[in-house]
Amino acid sequence: MFGKSKWIRLPRSVVLGHGVLDRTVEAVDELYLDGRPLIVTSPTPKALAGDRLVAAFEEAGFNPAITTVEDATFSSVEAVLETAESVDAGFLIGLGGGKPIDIAKMAADERGCGFVSVPTAASHDGIVSGRGSVPEGDTRHSVAAHPPLAVVADTELIAEAPWRLTTAGCADIVSNYTAVKDWQLAHRLKNVEYSEYAGALSQMTAELLVDRADSIKRGLEESAWVVAKALVSSGVAMSIAGSSRPASGAEHLISHQLDRIAPGAALHGHQVGVAAIVTEYLHTGEGGDWRRVRDALADIGAPTTAADLDVDDEQFVEAMTSAHEIRDRYTILGDGIEESAAIEAATVTGVLR
Repeated sequence: MFGKSKWIRLPRSVVLGHGVLDRTVEAVDELYLDGRPLIVTSPTPKALAGDRLVAAFEEAGFNPAITTVEDATFSSVEAVLETAESVDAGFLIGLGGGKPIDIAKMAADERGCGFVSVPTAASHDGIVSGRGSVPEGDTRHSVAAHPPLAVVADTELIAEAPWRLTTAGCADIVSNYTAVKDWQLAHRLKNVEYSEYAGALSQMTAELLVDRADSIKRGLEESAWVVAKALVSSGVAMSIAGSSRPASGAEHLISHQLDRIAPGAALHGHQVGVAAIVTEYLHTGEGGDWRRVRDALADIGAPTTAADLDVDDEQFVEAMTSAHEIRDRYTILGDGIEESAAIEAATVTGVLR
């Protein structure tokens, strides 16, 4: 007897495009959220769009509160929860890049209230996904949470964000290319549950971005449109899968190790992009598509070498050989790769120079 069931949580609304920040109140109205909104942001997005968002909610008859977070830490989540309790917040809005959005997402999940994502930068797919990322000591925790009820992505604001944040978002999407291959490998060898739909959506998203990499340019709002749409698709793929598998494989494990070995050296998206070059080589060898991955990253101006990440060759190799220890997730790294194999893969692909 067939007894399979699944609960998929997806954003109810995605509002994307020029000037849509002013439609945030409209998106909230359609969700029938009750109570006082608490806007969680950080200093730069607060200065960029915080007053505008507060004014829009005040004009609509809401009584918004706003709080600022400096760091993505568990203590920041606790601080937001305390603020939400003190102002009797009915729902939370994350305004900014990955930091305030992840903090607001986890706080809303803990509080059991609604969450709306309003990204001002397209730096990674956390703007839509049901996971938050929090560093603690020399490790980074990926925490499950409900995805946002709505996403309001204003491409005018995103296009004005520092270009390195946009290229990091692009690289994060390109890394889906190898994450799906790792997921398929785990399905074949370890019988890990695989979703054809989620895998196809994630892979298609990466393919589309790779194909259009040479048209993604600094200062073009259309480029912000392409990247934001891709990040939304990637987040939806994770929601369908019920895990981060469609967008997180060996390349993310290597990045997590780099966070430990060389903390603060580079952005998450840039690290997973460079790692995807070598993991694609490990999957397909010399004749594989690693050149296509590398060239796409180069076209958008993202790092393609360890040196570009401000990481020593030895540090990158150490990350490759120890990444399998990060979590119980089967990837092309298996139970670990030899140092000589890591050096060969990284040298052939030009990641080490």
